[in-house]
Amino acid sequence: MDTQAVKHAIQHSGRYNRRGFESPTQRAKALGESYQSELIASIRENNFSFQKGRLNIQLAKSFGFCWGVERAVAMAYETRRHYPKETIWMTNEIIHNPSVNNHLSRMNVKIISAKNGIKDFSSVSHGDVVILPAFGATVQEMQLLHEKECHIIDTTCPWVSKVW
Repeated sequence: MDTQAVKHAIQHSGRYNRRGFESPTQRAKALGESYQSELIASIRENNFSFQKGRLNIQLAKSFGFCWGVERAVAMAYETRRHYPKETIWMTNEIIHNPSVNNHLSRMNVKIISAKNGIKDFSSVSHGDVVILPAFGATVQEMQLLHEKECHIIDTTCPWVSKVW
């Protein structure tokens, strides 16, 4: 299989989206509303330090998600806003973070089931929306979804995609 040719065909099919649906400003605002806290903002404003009695907390200046993860999570949320009634699947957890994955589950975004490491794509129907996670998906998975005429939302971190 010529994986580059397969990926090229999928990416130019009209059912593939790697850019998302909202502007970077809208994306950052929506993500901030979900994951910002007054406590963290206060610690950052106080030289990344918080003290109460004998307790002293030092917050790392690089605290939080990397930009690739932020992008993937924001794209998953905006996918639900863009497709409010459609069935949305993910080929795996969007990122390795239970809080984020639970939030997506509450938004009725489903994870494709797997047994013994083998994913069962039989529940994915023609035309469903499928999100590829931040750490990517195999070309074989992408090809199968393309053959089912799914709308593929590729949230793969651009740095990760360089090694796929």
